[in-house]
Amino acid sequence: MAKQRSNGEGTVYQRKDGRWEAAGYVLTSDGTSKRTRVYGATRKEAMDKLIEKIAASNKGMPIASDATTTVGDYLTAWMETVAVHKLRETTYATYDRYVRTFIVPGIGSKRLAALTPKDVRLWLHQVRVACQCCVQGWDAARDPAAKRKTSRPRCCAIGRCCDKRVTPGTLQYLRSVLSSALAHAVREDELPRNVASAIRLGDTRPKAFEPLTGAEARRLLTAARGSRLGALIELTLRTGLRKGEVLGLRWSDLDLGQGVMSIRQTLQRSPAGGFAFYGTKTESSERRIVLPRECVNSLLAHRERQATERDAVESAGGVWPDQDLVFTSPSGRPVEGSTLTRQFGRLCDHAQVRRIRFHDLRHTCATLLLEQGVDLVTIKDLLGHSQIHITADVYAHVRPRLQRNAIEAMGNALNEEEDDDPPPLVAA
Repeated sequence: MAKQRSNGEGTVYQRKDGRWEAAGYVLTSDGTSKRTRVYGATRKEAMDKLIEKIAASNKGMPIASDATTTVGDYLTAWMETVAVHKLRETTYATYDRYVRTFIVPGIGSKRLAALTPKDVRLWLHQVRVACQCCVQGWDAARDPAAKRKTSRPRCCAIGRCCDKRVTPGTLQYLRSVLSSALAHAVREDELPRNVASAIRLGDTRPKAFEPLTGAEARRLLTAARGSRLGALIELTLRTGLRKGEVLGLRWSDLDLGQGVMSIRQTLQRSPAGGFAFYGTKTESSERRIVLPRECVNSLLAHRERQATERDAVESAGGVWPDQDLVFTSPSGRPVEGSTLTRQFGRLCDHAQVRRIRFHDLRHTCATLLLEQGVDLVTIKDLLGHSQIHITADVYAHVRPRLQRNAIEAMGNALNEEEDDDPPPLVAA
């Protein structure tokens, strides 16, 4: 006779389709007991799955009380009740766009309690290999009746796939958004584990950047001096500020007499429209920086130019916005990030240097400092990185050059023919 199972061990039997089904009671997140069923190809496989669920429940890891909740329903509720209170306005807008555009269409219909690492991995693979212009219908959304040539369908909608794929950074960001949402479900005992945290995406390194060389940086500064961008370019290149930090700089943040600058906020486009001031990217980004003498001189000249522009606006009957911004348009309004990008590109052409991103001025600053022998801790504080490993990882491309210099310096020390130095001290 078969051994009778004890109370709480559950039951196991073979179904008509040949599979084995095991059933038992486990704890749910609302404190009640719930009968759960698992399946397997053999009796042992089904029983092992049930024992695993019961053991997890006994250890205080309940399963979701509502087995019908989908990933899409959960993400919508999480965005509205949790993420909205934790994230900055701009970051929340990015999360919301990624959830609506990628996650919900991909795995939103799957049950939250049944989501597996394989589901997440296959979804990310589909996002990685698909042309997003085809999937999202970007080209099809163009107006065929528009007069402008750029507004008419020109690729995927007319049969010429442009193969627009997501970047490795976007793929990593998608996994992080899903992982953050599922981590909250784990903390509130809605899920036993975070199935997105175990996913490895392989090589997700961002696109390599090529900062300016010392000679190129000098040509750029020479071309920028005297222009409206002169003080902005000089300040960014010499101190490594982010675009939002330099555009959000106020005159009250500068002490040109003492030669210091305080970074307290950033200026960015608000998702609701218009400009808005936000806090710095991280707590470490709020910092105090000593200004080089060249920056002090260029900022003094820039202040005089700005005063002339303000007088011209007010003389013409206009109103100069009183926002105390250091860098503005000729009418006194905040500078658009896209406008700065275009003007910077034209300046690169005028200086006869490679066109780089504006953000690469920050990389150029850090790279040149590293090549001059400045230590990583000082560069980390100057750039406002939260952890020193971020500085070391971002600028790892400089290490071979520094190692070559170190090896050459060691060779010079060991290859000296004359040795007039006293012998080294030896411990007793």
